[in-house]
Amino acid sequence: MNSPVSGSAEMELARVVRDHAGRLAAALVSLLGDFAAAEDLVADAVLAALERWPVEGVPERPDAWLFTVARRRGMDVLRRQARYQDKLAQLRWPVTPEPGNRLRLIFTCCHPALPRESRIALTLRVVCGLTTAQIASAFLVRESTVAQRITRAKRKITDAGIPYRIPAADELGERLGEVLAVVYLLFNEGYLASGSDVAEHRDLTEDAEWLAGLLDGLMPTEPEVTGLLALIRLHRARAAARFDGEGNLIRLSDQDRGRWDHEAIAGATRLLTRAALHRRPGPYQLQAAIVACHAEAKTWADTDWPQIVILYDLLLARAPSPVTRLHRAIALRQVAGAEVALTELVAVAGPLDRYHLFHATRAELLRELGHPAQARAADRRALELTSNPAEQAVLRRRLHNS
Repeated sequence: MNSPVSGSAEMELARVVRDHAGRLAAALVSLLGDFAAAEDLVADAVLAALERWPVEGVPERPDAWLFTVARRRGMDVLRRQARYQDKLAQLRWPVTPEPGNRLRLIFTCCHPALPRESRIALTLRVVCGLTTAQIASAFLVRESTVAQRITRAKRKITDAGIPYRIPAADELGERLGEVLAVVYLLFNEGYLASGSDVAEHRDLTEDAEWLAGLLDGLMPTEPEVTGLLALIRLHRARAAARFDGEGNLIRLSDQDRGRWDHEAIAGATRLLTRAALHRRPGPYQLQAAIVACHAEAKTWADTDWPQIVILYDLLLARAPSPVTRLHRAIALRQVAGAEVALTELVAVAGPLDRYHLFHATRAELLRELGHPAQARAADRRALELTSNPAEQAVLRRRLHNS
């Protein structure tokens, strides 16, 4: 090579480009069959020369040097395209069901390197296809917060090179809890839709049941997996009685229990019994036990409310949350009366201020205790906070009739 002289290197490059760029581009077009791509490769080679020639000196055959660099990059393009073609050739629609692929994706999104809230938000968005609004509703946070969590999680997966695989057995315990949380939130969104003009998304509840069943098949000795599957099936067993012919939501106390799927209830109860044999009770098993108390009662009046309150106490001991305290207050009303339930409810007012069910429950208790004006205000607040059409209809009827 010649000695590195910056000014002369740039002048020589300008001459080579003027004399040979057209011929170089034509050769690359014949290789790639893409005029624009060939021009890009020539431009890349020129940029490389601008960086290296002033430092390393002008090569003996500068036109051949440009061609070699451009051709090498062109071959890289072709190899990438070939890989893309191979991958694309493997895709068929409809996609052949491959449970492992979906599970791998879920476990990747739930990697411990990601913050907990981001894991769940990302999985619900990428794996389950929920919108940012639906996820925000499930978390009781703003849409912008969810969007930021998802963006940061995607960047973290790329930057950290997080692998796309189901974790080894010794990692499963740490990762399984987040996966179950995702399946549970997916079911909740399907059971009573948010951010939508429909009351429920049965396809999401079916997806959640399918995922829980898949996990239970893979990990039959994990009682919380079995408990979650039982919980989902117990809820789905009542699906036929939850809405009337016009799509209006029917309260549990008013549902026609003859329309419940009692065979499914019995099957879910057997699952719960199987989970209990491991003697490792957890939040999903306890929630399933609460739902089983409702499902097995022949009438609303026959419901074992004291047992339900005890189960909520056990649940709060293992997984304390304001939402669980709200549901305990609803059960406590049947055992100790509205005044006691309202006192319990007031204790969680702060964290649940943006949760419509808190205000709707408060309205019922206030109405029962003889405070109609406060009850109407609470119902109006609940109506502001829910976008579910069936729940909105219930609240409007209550406001109209009070």
